[in-house]
Parts: sequence; structure tokens; C-alpha cells
Amino acid sequence: MSGYLTTHVLDTARGRPAEGLQIELFRIEGESRTSLRKLVTNADGRTDEQILPESEFRTGVYELVFHCGDYLDRAGATAESPRFLDIVPLRFGMSEAAHYHVPLLLSPFGYSTYRGS
Repeated sequence: MSGYLTTHVLDTARGRPAEGLQIELFRIEGESRTSLRKLVTNADGRTDEQILPESEFRTGVYELVFHCGDYLDRAGATAESPRFLDIVPLRFGMSEAAHYHVPLLLSPFGYSTYRGS
């Protein structure tokens, strides 16, 4: 079995998927941070393709960067300057060839994540 990475972003304040949220994926090696791809969530709050497909999977340390501020602005969340949550980075390790699902539950003033299935 080969590994791969997916995500799902839910707007818990509005009770719906976070559509149109930009996500970036980076590979971390020591002090080096290499950009691998940029994707945008669809109407279901997911990306149309795997964030890290099986053909490119390697174990190691990665970072997903969720551009929450832009999404919250478009979603009509109360504007602040600066916004409490803007860019949300999640750094995590993938130690085996498996399906890694890293969802983000988002509201204007908090977020949570976990290793999903």
C-alpha cells in the first residue's frame, strides 16, 4: 500500500464545508521548507485531488498552510484588523505508507485538527 494525504475543511461557525479556501503543502527537511502544491477546497470543503498523491508520497515532516483569513472575509465573518486567525500552519509527520487525512475544523476564533481516516 502506498501513502497519500487528504484534508477536509469545515466551517463550524456556519455549519458547512469551507468552500474556496486556499491550502498550500510544504515538505520540511531540517531548516528547509519546499513548496509542493497549492490547492483550493471545493463545495464539499475537500480538494478535488489528493494533496499528496501516492506517486509523490514519502515519509517525513510536512506542513499544510490554510489561508483562513481570506476565506473568513468572503464568508462574511466579522472583520477585524488584524484578523484573529489568518494563516493557519499545521506541521505534522507521516511515518508510514498509509492514508493520512488531516482535517481542519474552523471558526473565526478557533480551530482544531486531528488525524482522521
